[in-house]
Amino acid sequence: MKKTYKIEVDCANCANLMEEAARKTAGVAAATVNFMTQKMIVEFAEGQDAAQVMDGVRKACKKVEPDCEIFL
Repeated sequence: MKKTYKIEVDCANCANLMEEAARKTAGVAAATVNFMTQKMIVEFAEGQDAAQVMDGVRKACKKVEPDCEIFL
């Protein structure tokens, strides 16, 4: 399952770091962050609860970029 989320990130490098952190989160099959459109696309692993996985993604992204926002 794929979902698109609106994000708020200040620079392209931060977006790359957030993408990397999201990809490493348990339950995420793939993740892409587009700085220009301010969107994050997350593909969840089979059988994963999207809300629970996104809690992990949000925490991982906050570690690399404390000012970022992911709107669920």
